[in-house]
Amino acid sequence: MNTFTIVLLVILAVLLVAVVVLYFVGKKAQKKQAEQQEQINAMKQTVSMLVIDKKRMKLKDAGLPQIVLEQTPKLLRGSKLPVVKAKVGPQIMTLICDEKIFDAVPVKKEVKADISGIYITGVKGLHGKAPVAEQKKKSKFKQMVEKAQEKAGAKPVK
Repeated sequence: MNTFTIVLLVILAVLLVAVVVLYFVGKKAQKKQAEQQEQINAMKQTVSMLVIDKKRMKLKDAGLPQIVLEQTPKLLRGSKLPVVKAKVGPQIMTLICDEKIFDAVPVKKEVKADISGIYITGVKGLHGKAPVAEQKKKSKFKQMVEKAQEKAGAKPVK
């Protein structure tokens, strides 16, 4: 056999083993996530709160309780996560927000929120109108692509 074909077969075998290992690790992680989501839903409470501030910040800078910092893996302590500072009843609390709903949380508004421990899983507006999400500015390249698509008739003209 040619050495080139032997090298290709070895690389193919290593890739195949890696794909199989990743498949089983992913399946295990998916089961674990479903179990955690079930626990979050079981402990969920709906409370009324006034959102004071929200931002993405590092876990160690967020002002969360010390036990939360101790329980998180060391690699995740430096990563940024969505943090909401809110007044729940008479006390001001620092809560971690779900990434999916972070943009929908209005600042300086009273909302009804689904909370599980220190984790906000859902938000509904209580007073006033729902805030309109600001449209991000498009880059020059995206603007040019949109114009070209409009001219070509690939995209409906607004």
